[in-house]
Amino acid sequence: MSLTQGAPPLDSGATAPPVRDRRRGRDDDQEGRRHTRVARRTGKKKASPAMFLVVLPFLVLVLVFSYLPLAGWATAFFDYKPALGLSGSEFVGLQWFRMLVSSPTQLQQIGQVMANTLAMSFLGIATSLLPVFFAMLLNEIRAPWFKNAVQTLTTLPNFISWVLVYMIAFSMFSTSGLVNSVLNDWGLITTPIKFLDTGEHVWLTMLLWSLWKGLGWGAIMYLAAITSIDPALYESARIDGAGRFQLMRYITFPQLMPTYVVLLVLSIANMLNNGMEQYYVFQNAFNKEHIQVLDLYVYNIGITGNSLSMATALGMLKSVISVLLLVTANAIAKRARGTSII
Repeated sequence: MSLTQGAPPLDSGATAPPVRDRRRGRDDDQEGRRHTRVARRTGKKKASPAMFLVVLPFLVLVLVFSYLPLAGWATAFFDYKPALGLSGSEFVGLQWFRMLVSSPTQLQQIGQVMANTLAMSFLGIATSLLPVFFAMLLNEIRAPWFKNAVQTLTTLPNFISWVLVYMIAFSMFSTSGLVNSVLNDWGLITTPIKFLDTGEHVWLTMLLWSLWKGLGWGAIMYLAAITSIDPALYESARIDGAGRFQLMRYITFPQLMPTYVVLLVLSIANMLNNGMEQYYVFQNAFNKEHIQVLDLYVYNIGITGNSLSMATALGMLKSVISVLLLVTANAIAKRARGTSII
């Protein structure tokens, strides 16, 4: 019996597998990948200095306007006299910090100022979803000309200074303004209504003016975030029979939440930094008690009251509290939604 009896017959035309060619192909692939990695590393090394030069002007601006002014905190430990300078002023240590908490009248005034500041900040945070809804509704407008017109008209007030805003408010809502004149001509009132010369509802009026000025501008970032949403999500939802409001509720709104959370954390960190321009131009002897926020109070103490050292001490405390609020809000957002900015 032959040893090859059960073996399959050999094909005379068969050739041996190209082992050497396969090895050469693998070597070529490895060499190509190696060249790619080297090129990428070389490209990154070449691009890094160029990118740093692009960012450098902004780093310089942050250094000059955000970190160098911190050297002025030394004023809080001196009885600073502008004419004498810091070197000629008397060192008093923590005297100004003790004065902030030693006087009952001072504590009462600071308590009212903090109540005004926190109340207006909380009202701003409570209405922070309005730009989100406005951006969602604006995105649903199908006529481009009408959408552009609405966006332009709602964004323009952001570029109007608060001085001009107060001029508009005074011409419309003063005792001799347009609203009182019309109501008087119609016989609806006999004495002018004091819209501006009163401390009642001043928090609400400041909120309304702030919304009028910043609603369209605040919606721009959310409109940009909407453009980055995957269109396949909308197409899949439409195939499943989702309507326009269902698309807004189940796709657009959830996709905007990460952006909203980041801005909300920043808003919470800036609760004590709600500015002074708006409240400075709207303040008067009738509403000063309820409109004076912390920034305006610091300005009044430092410039009007000529106590720069105490104003600096207040500014230091405000900055420390703002950092603590930022860290706390960031920790809560990271635990709740996994979104962090630090």
